[in-house]
Amino acid sequence: MKRVVIKVGSHVLSDKDKISEERVGNLCSFLAKLMQKYEVILVSSGAISAGGHKVNIKKDSVVNRQILASVGQAYLMEIYSDIMVKYDISVAQILLTARDFDSRKATAHAKNLVDGLCKNKILPIINENDATAIEEIVFGDNDSLSANVAYYFNGDMLVILSDIDGYYDDNPNTNKNAKIRPLVPSLKKEELELKADAGSEFGTGGIVTKLKAANFLLNNNKSMFLTSGFDLKDAYSFLLDGKKIGGTLFKR
Repeated sequence: MKRVVIKVGSHVLSDKDKISEERVGNLCSFLAKLMQKYEVILVSSGAISAGGHKVNIKKDSVVNRQILASVGQAYLMEIYSDIMVKYDISVAQILLTARDFDSRKATAHAKNLVDGLCKNKILPIINENDATAIEEIVFGDNDSLSANVAYYFNGDMLVILSDIDGYYDDNPNTNKNAKIRPLVPSLKKEELELKADAGSEFGTGGIVTKLKAANFLLNNNKSMFLTSGFDLKDAYSFLLDGKKIGGTLFKR
């Protein structure tokens, strides 16, 4: 495994109405260690929630979401840059939409950029361009984006750091005996049709978007690892020590 795509969601990065700099700090420490072993691409949500920390605007209309995303994206990159520089790592911002994967030329240009950044040990930080992509604000999610990034930019694995620590055999919120499925080689149609449920005020997805991302990668002979973004011990163990303890691995 050479290139890893790490996706982190808004719920992990956000603490109520602001970005949790402690969690971002823990994430950056993890990324710095990963970059000693792999080429790393980060797909980061959080622009809209970061904007909510900077301006007092409610997330109750498309225009307001655009404003929050526009303000918040710069602030989010500032946070990442200020922390990663402590590890002597530069970061680069790439804003994409689904349209960037509809054109072979656009996809190739984006991949060339990512390849160049990775070659120079600069961390690419990718987010959806929520400030202008209206459809993506309403319907989009970074789980789908990260799966496309892993596929089109030659990632060997997608790792989703989430507010859930794996894919359970039942709803853990209602069934205390629910257990994490450690390995999932395929997904059934009914699993992909579960009702989407946002994980936080600023989230746009849920378990179903993660399962759809996993299914897309499984169908393209790639793998995905779903684990906690609050406690990174399972991510450390799996990616840096080669020991899978928790989380769910989607792999044929």
